[in-house]
Amino acid sequence: MAKILCVDDAAFMRKVVKDTLSKNGYTDLYEAVDGADAVDKYNEIKPDLVIMDITMPNMDGLEALKAIRAANPAANVVMCSAMGQEAMVIDAITAGAKDFIVKPFKPDRILKTVTSIVGNP
Repeated sequence: MAKILCVDDAAFMRKVVKDTLSKNGYTDLYEAVDGADAVDKYNEIKPDLVIMDITMPNMDGLEALKAIRAANPAANVVMCSAMGQEAMVIDAITAGAKDFIVKPFKPDRILKTVTSIVGNP
């Protein structure tokens, strides 16, 4: 079973992702509230996939992506961004993100991305 870490400073956004995944059979789900928390949780639980917002306090998603990829160059990280953040998305892909999902989330887009990286639950 794939371990998936959902990272967003907005509890509602974490809930949307986790609810979408749990309704579709993914059960090994974790949460982090910002980039620094994401790096700590990544090192602790070694998830198979990280779904992470770009814009967060303390440490943003791009910094966290770079820290996670420095610790594990094979890490699977998908970044999330709101509409109009194309430059940040390009930076994320350049830094090693596997994909990106645009907010507001569409459940089918989340599932397509997750299954393409970790397979079905």
